[in-house]
Amino acid sequence: MRSIILNLAVSFDGMIEGPDGELDWIVKDEKMDFGDILNEILSDKDIIFYGRVAYEKFGQQQAGENASPKIKEAFRLLNYKTKYVFSQTMKNDHTGAIIISTGIREKVQEIKQQPGKNIWLYGGAKIATTFFNLDLIDEIRLAIHPVILGKGKPLFQHIEHRKRLILLSSRDYPSGVTLVKYKVENR
Repeated sequence: MRSIILNLAVSFDGMIEGPDGELDWIVKDEKMDFGDILNEILSDKDIIFYGRVAYEKFGQQQAGENASPKIKEAFRLLNYKTKYVFSQTMKNDHTGAIIISTGIREKVQEIKQQPGKNIWLYGGAKIATTFFNLDLIDEIRLAIHPVILGKGKPLFQHIEHRKRLILLSSRDYPSGVTLVKYKVENR
């Protein structure tokens, strides 16, 4: 069965965006190119689940004209994946994304049963909360950045019940970023 993996960058105090939606706090690691990071994230996944806002911002993003070959390849891979958008307001936007607006638990369980690689849950706090509260997240991979924002959008909010996490691995980078991977014990 496929696993749903929440994979995000967070500040040390658990924010996924600054107070005005900014991401300028994300630390760049001199030893890892963004193309390498994105390729690593995508390597074990063939489906991406988006919330509407994340999809509208990033779902059709393309590499810039002057991007490195690694970045161009990463965006090619990203846009080749099957994309599902979870939204009650979005209708067919003619991008090829599959819109899910009702029956989330049942439809996600059906997708998880299909053969294939894992699923990247890419989105903000709202979709992460929905998936946590439905016990649909199997693994969390967080890149914890060495900055305290104090204000912004927290990743974990309105979680209805306790989640036990089992550490799978952690990796430190010279930039101070720590990548942690946890298995989620669902009820």
